Amino acid sequence: MRKMRKIAINTGGGDAPGLNAVIRAATLAAIENGFEVWGIRHGYRGLLDHEPGGLVHLDRDRVRGIGHLGGTILGTVNRGDPFHYPTRIEGQTELQPVDRSAELVARFKELGFEALIAVGGDGSQKIAHRLMKAGLPRVIGVPKTIDNDVIGTEVTFGFDTAVSIATEAIDRLHTTAESHDRVLVVEVMGRHAGWIALRSGLAGGADAILIPEIPFRYEAIAAKIAQREARGRKFAIVVVAEGAAPAGGSIAVKDKGDVFRGTAVLGGIAQQVEKELARRTNKECRSISLGHLLRGGGPTTFDRQLALRFGAAAVRFLTDTTDSGVVAISGDTINLCSFEIVTSGTKFVPADCDTVKTARLMGICFGDERPEHYFAA
Repeated sequence: MRKMRKIAINTGGGDAPGLNAVIRAATLAAIENGFEVWGIRHGYRGLLDHEPGGLVHLDRDRVRGIGHLGGTILGTVNRGDPFHYPTRIEGQTELQPVDRSAELVARFKELGFEALIAVGGDGSQKIAHRLMKAGLPRVIGVPKTIDNDVIGTEVTFGFDTAVSIATEAIDRLHTTAESHDRVLVVEVMGRHAGWIALRSGLAGGADAILIPEIPFRYEAIAAKIAQREARGRKFAIVVVAEGAAPAGGSIAVKDKGDVFRGTAVLGGIAQQVEKELARRTNKECRSISLGHLLRGGGPTTFDRQLALRFGAAAVRFLTDTTDSGVVAISGDTINLCSFEIVTSGTKFVPADCDTVKTARLMGICFGDERPEHYFAA
């Protein structure tokens, strides 16, 4: 197999703690194997917009000391799909979606790149897979999302950090909730899957956890709060994923999105829960959204190590195989998973998983219980 000489790395989608660790590990591993490494700025923009600095030569100096830093030195973007790329058309006042994938593939080859390490979530991996089908020579994907909802890998980097930040926030909110006898509703990220809400809610001692996989009823949550009141516990903590919704209701949407983003911006469910619980319990209720706090800052030790392993593994698969695919962890082993598997859907929280069972056994409400359940003998 002919030795590869020039590869590119990019980061796409929402940022997550650990992206810089991936870049550092992949760059160092690639240099050790004789590769020339370049970073594409802001997803694929660095290739398509022909702006100065759009491509960054990654050497040892460039990646020194970045493994513990949050964000990404390459930048990222949510509206940069080359198949629907925001492009200014003469005579049009607004940017128009244009398929520039062929142009991207041609420029990629023209610059002498032989492979791409694409770091991103399920959306980014779908784009990378389409580009490979369109002619990109070879792609190794690295899965990234704080939501932990990528199929094919047991965990993604950024998730542990997000859970840790959310848990710390819930810990802090306990004291103010108890001081004022309030119900505090904490909204965390989790568009389709409730992994962050579940893990942080359990670790932080929440009284109710509301996730997209289990439609909830307000009467069940109100009954749980009343049960605590009867036991002398006059406050409560409710953790809710942004994509959770009441049974028969719809998710809360802040922005319907646009043709470039493709997905709506969620948010506001905590405020809805706050108002409804205040009406049903006659208690003082407040809501807070942790939002992008969960994405910021440096990665935890677990996420840093996972990101380093993913980045190095991406290069290992480039050198040891001729395959394309997405790096994934199973147990303690890093494997190469097919794009078809990774892009086939979403990794949801199983309603009967051990963590949900643990929470239920401890009396935590998921909103799907019968109200009388909380006052049974």
